[in-house]
Amino acid sequence: MLTRVTNMFRVADLRNKILFTLSMLVIFRLGVAIPSPGVDLDAVDQLRNQADAGGVTGLLNFFSGGALSQFAIFALGIFPYITASIIMQVLGVVIPRIEQWQNQGAVGQRKITQWTRYLTIAIAIIQATSFSFLFHNGGGGFSLTGGNANQAIDLLPNFTAPRVFLVVLTLTAGTALLMWMGELITQKGIGNGMSLIIFASVVSTIPNQFSLVKASEGWGAVFVIAFMYLALLVAIVFVESGQRQIPVQFAKRVVGRRMAGGQSTYIPLKVNQSGVIPIIFASSVLYLPILLSAVLPSDSNPDQNTWGESVQNWVNTHLGDPADTVYLIVFALMIVGFAYFYTAITFDPVKQADQIRKQGGFIPGIRPGRQTERYLGRILSRITLPGALFIAAVAVIPAIALSQYIDSRSAAAYSFSGISVLIAVGVALETMKQIDSQLMMRNYEGFLK
Repeated sequence: MLTRVTNMFRVADLRNKILFTLSMLVIFRLGVAIPSPGVDLDAVDQLRNQADAGGVTGLLNFFSGGALSQFAIFALGIFPYITASIIMQVLGVVIPRIEQWQNQGAVGQRKITQWTRYLTIAIAIIQATSFSFLFHNGGGGFSLTGGNANQAIDLLPNFTAPRVFLVVLTLTAGTALLMWMGELITQKGIGNGMSLIIFASVVSTIPNQFSLVKASEGWGAVFVIAFMYLALLVAIVFVESGQRQIPVQFAKRVVGRRMAGGQSTYIPLKVNQSGVIPIIFASSVLYLPILLSAVLPSDSNPDQNTWGESVQNWVNTHLGDPADTVYLIVFALMIVGFAYFYTAITFDPVKQADQIRKQGGFIPGIRPGRQTERYLGRILSRITLPGALFIAAVAVIPAIALSQYIDSRSAAAYSFSGISVLIAVGVALETMKQIDSQLMMRNYEGFLK
């Protein structure tokens, strides 16, 4: 193991990629600790305590890697970009121009990336404005007791147009900077930049939550959670490594004066073809109603509930509690749906069958063309279902099990959920595979066998 780690830093190109990636992640963690200008730092301390207690604030803070509890410049996290990516992929199904871009290779991908950036900035402006009203009493605020506006946290006591503009500009710029850093990691570093930023956000909250669980529940709960983590780790690695190999035979043909072709290979179809994307997409979609409901109109009189407070209470109760039945059902269904959706985008049986035919290949026992398309589609559908059900189970079952030991609405419940384990393991495996491929190219032994 130590030899393989040494090999990583012997290769100059790989060493530079790893150091560049680590430096970007360090900058991200530094940005999490820098509060946005124009906020009340005493109120930030109250917000941090409320985030540790859990609830809706704990959920939002979990996905921002602790940036929300500091109301830091990276408080919005990378989720505006994820939301924009989801919208662009959905629009690719209904808008012909975007569908053409998707089929144009690198040129079309550059156009999609550019429009995704524009959409990210627009979403970030909307969310930053929502945060400005959300954390000011005039907009209802996040209540210390879960519903009384007169006890809400007021991060912006000097609520003027220039102050709000400064906060919105800072948070939007923070999201733009994160998006740029993620793209730089993908281009010049190792691994997928956006996934690694989410990985850093999720993993960074775990040590603090372990200490909170130990203080409140004792060592018994800590050992139970650690054992569950280990079991999930083994199961996720086992399923992530599983694949269906579809054999492809290439016919012999004469090229010039020599015979070419006649070789055989296979198409690897992973059981979990979509990776951690469905769980990230589902989390970001659930993130929106919680955020939007918090800025609905509320009454300063605690004895009178407006329609906005009724909606907010329902959303907080059913979508802000990871052990609630409504949350579990909606989350599981969204994960399965996004798994099929993303798999259909990343692997198109029609394009794959056409590519095999153009290269003079065929699947033994299957006619090229239409039959190959149907065969690949049928196999893909069969292996996608168990993969989607598995990641849905990983996201749901730990939440139910943990509710027996810790408060389901606490911050620890989010940090120790199956979401964090799946994201951490999935991103780590993909990054290790990229490092392995770099080592194999230079005749070094990799980590994965």
